[in-house]
Amino acid sequence: MITLININRMTPPVAPIGLDYLADHLRQSGIHTDLLDLALVADPDQALRSYFAVHQPELVGLTFRNIDDCFWPSAQWFVPELSQWIAALRSLTEAPLVLGGVGFSVQPERILAAAGADFGIHGDGEQALVQLCRFYRRPEQYANVPGLLWWDGGAIRRNGPAWPMNLTLSSQRHLVDNPAYFARGGQCGLETKRGCHRQCIYCVDPLAKGKASRLRDPNRVADEVEALLARGIDVLHICDSEFNLPYSHALAVCDEFQRRQLGRKVRWYAYLAVSPFDVRLARALRQAGCVGVDFTGDAGCDAMLRQYRQHHTCQDLARAVRLCRENRIAVMVDLLLGGPGETTQTLAESIEFMRRIEPDCVGASLGIRVYPDTALAEQIAAGGDLQDNPHLKRKYSGPVDFLRPTFYLSRDLGAQPAQRVRDCIAGDTRFFAPRLEEEAAAASPAASDHNYNDNDRLVAAIENGARGAYWDILRKLPHESRSSFAAETS
Repeated sequence: MITLININRMTPPVAPIGLDYLADHLRQSGIHTDLLDLALVADPDQALRSYFAVHQPELVGLTFRNIDDCFWPSAQWFVPELSQWIAALRSLTEAPLVLGGVGFSVQPERILAAAGADFGIHGDGEQALVQLCRFYRRPEQYANVPGLLWWDGGAIRRNGPAWPMNLTLSSQRHLVDNPAYFARGGQCGLETKRGCHRQCIYCVDPLAKGKASRLRDPNRVADEVEALLARGIDVLHICDSEFNLPYSHALAVCDEFQRRQLGRKVRWYAYLAVSPFDVRLARALRQAGCVGVDFTGDAGCDAMLRQYRQHHTCQDLARAVRLCRENRIAVMVDLLLGGPGETTQTLAESIEFMRRIEPDCVGASLGIRVYPDTALAEQIAAGGDLQDNPHLKRKYSGPVDFLRPTFYLSRDLGAQPAQRVRDCIAGDTRFFAPRLEEEAAAASPAASDHNYNDNDRLVAAIENGARGAYWDILRKLPHESRSSFAAETS
């Protein structure tokens, strides 16, 4: 028997689709599986004590979704909280503890060491955890478990990541209470693929999910939508890194949705790359039920797009926004402001360009989280002494450590970069502006995260019946009711 635990208590709550896929795969493989979802209980400590008072699983698996909140100046780091969960479980069960999830897979060895779990799985958990369940009492077999990390004496050993090219996920998703998440979170997610072949300098998706797109059968994706519809869930978010990579797969998924007339029954949102995107895909998206697109724009300045290693140009972005508007698809563009090479001129150019192309809303995220093993981290390290780098922002003392929330924010934006961004925006209500550092310091945690976590106005809107991607809900609120945010996830 294995017990899976969701420890992500962010609000609005986001259904743990990774655990959902994993639980069904374990059950289909003949392994008795329980799910303890701490996001849906009032008292998680009591829920843990009550559960382990009557259950004795052989393994306990925990999903770790985010290392931190990805935003400056809030800079909330979740690894210490993970360590606390591990310590609490140690007092309740003797079962070995297994870590997984996208956050864990960003830096698995260091997180396993910091948290003190027994095992970890880097990459997909479905096949790997089935094998671990069968072999966890046989250390001689650990080397055959894909993605596995384990302790050997006082050292951690690890296998290559678990990124199977044959991506077969359950379409039924029985164990997670998705209707409860829909009621409290305003949407439910699904995946059509995993992995990304692009090399954006800041992105950790290739580290966590692999450097190649691993595709699901569009028929299985449509089966999953129908299964969620049968439970009353008709607003969905596709959680792929970029839905249109590859382009042919996005079209195939849309075509299958159209063939089953799902576009008449569901509303859905997706993250998309700016390129490739054309008239054919825009029309297919709308006919398949897509009502909102969040483009990874990064900048409205070609020089900055080259710095970020993006494949599109500003004119590509302008065309993509126009095609969405022509096909009645709401459109959000996410900007990453303050990266390497950013100046007051490039900043003003990006914001003015957004005004001209007129998306429905723009996320103006200031500062770029530097994660280990990314091209951005390598560029910074190659530039000299990290301790004295004037572009790095952090809220911890001691040596610079990219596992902890550390941000690149170009010093060329001056001493008050957030104010400079807000001056450029000049009150344009389509922009979600960054919060000033002094505002963040004075605000309560619920108001200062600069993202969706604990956003009281967002939670209230969902309680009042709003459904959809969080950026789409927030943009429809009166301007004075909006909270600054950036689109870390939906």
